[in-house]
Amino acid sequence: MRTASNSLTDMPNEKITTAGISQGDVSDYFALLKPRVMFLVVFTALVGMVVVHPDVHPVVAFASLLMIAVGGGASGCLNMWWDADIDAVMTRTRKRPIPAGKIQPGEALAFGLTLSAGSVIVLGLVSNWLAAGLLAFTIFFYAVIYSMWLKRSTPQNIVIGGAAGALPPIVAQAAVTGHVGWESIILFAIIFIWTPPHFWALALVKSGDYERAGIPMMPNVAGPDSTRRQILAYTLLLAPLGLAPIAFGFGGLAYAIIGTIGGLGMLALAFQVYRLREGEPAMRVAQQLFAFSILYLFLLFATLLAEHGLGFFRPVFG
Repeated sequence: MRTASNSLTDMPNEKITTAGISQGDVSDYFALLKPRVMFLVVFTALVGMVVVHPDVHPVVAFASLLMIAVGGGASGCLNMWWDADIDAVMTRTRKRPIPAGKIQPGEALAFGLTLSAGSVIVLGLVSNWLAAGLLAFTIFFYAVIYSMWLKRSTPQNIVIGGAAGALPPIVAQAAVTGHVGWESIILFAIIFIWTPPHFWALALVKSGDYERAGIPMMPNVAGPDSTRRQILAYTLLLAPLGLAPIAFGFGGLAYAIIGTIGGLGMLALAFQVYRLREGEPAMRVAQQLFAFSILYLFLLFATLLAEHGLGFFRPVFG
């Protein structure tokens, strides 16, 4: 008679599962944090710190940036927990850890809540409670206001919900200075206005996915032509707004060059999206705008980081 232990050793290649217990590994839990979004949070927050040149201890700055990153990841985790049902029917999200069955919803909820509370408390202790309060508001806005309410109820979900993704520079500046200044408010505004044309370009391509999931994205509610007009309108606002750091004295000559070229590139692609409305050319230019918008925002912030962090700042006027 074979014992249970012998039976297990006889089947080394079979995966043994237990109902209700997570089969996820470290990489699956890391995926819950939406690492690509978390990178954007860290990057824009770092720029929010650097442009003000605060007299702050580097350990405090690093710890603050780390907690902002953890808070951003926590909100992404809570978003995945809440959206597990619609993620399961969308082609670009169905392999996420919860719909793929690697992590149980309750585990993701506990993980997200723990990281949320921990990041806010630690940021308050290592920096100040203004920054901690702003981080708590950011997490709440993304997980509750955007994910639980706006995303499934209005085609303006991305417009209003974009505030959550635009807040990291404000949180970061508060963390190292104890107040909120014009620099971080302008960075917030740039990200906020950038968000609709960025995501609506993707929504034009993925409208079928959003329709199956029942998400009222702009192309599915107002139609693709209206979406194209709004993409162009927001880009017309974004291009000059992207140059606002120059007017406020913290964008230098290099930023002026990058901002001008990048803004013209965004306008050219947005006009093409507006003009081309059918077939493969229309989908291709929408994908191009989506991809270029990422590069545009990255270059704007990278240039500010280089000017203020690496000493490349050269004033445009005087």
